[in-house]
Amino acid sequence: MQAYPLGQINLSVTFGDRAYFRSEVLTFEVVDFLGSYYAILGRPCYAKFMVIPNYTYLKLKILGPNGIITMCSTFSHAYMYDHEHYELTTAVINSAELLELRNSSTPAVPDYNELTSSSAFHPTKETKGVGIDPNDSTRMMWIGTKLPAK
Repeated sequence: MQAYPLGQINLSVTFGDRAYFRSEVLTFEVVDFLGSYYAILGRPCYAKFMVIPNYTYLKLKILGPNGIITMCSTFSHAYMYDHEHYELTTAVINSAELLELRNSSTPAVPDYNELTSSSAFHPTKETKGVGIDPNDSTRMMWIGTKLPAK
């Protein structure tokens, strides 16, 4: 699925706490798309903050006014957010595919009361009719003649 930008917004982003922080103004692309994240920080953010990401340990290291600011996460949080994102993505894709299928198909309600020569039951040549009710000759069951002896 594609999401096209509706516009841009400049927001002040701060990493760290009150005693030790760094703030920069970042430009975000605004899109109308369901997602599990409010904002995605990518290469422009990393370049502006001079961030060094470590994906193995789920850490960001940012140069601050008094040294390095380290932001950490846990594997359980990463797994939980990935699981939520997977469920949301699956729901969005399924709803889009269902809408596409609904728009591309034409609803047709067959009339089962109308019998045509193409829809009537015709037994194949390898079958024979056996009467079910000796009193009613119209009640027949068709069985295969090429069945094994077992």
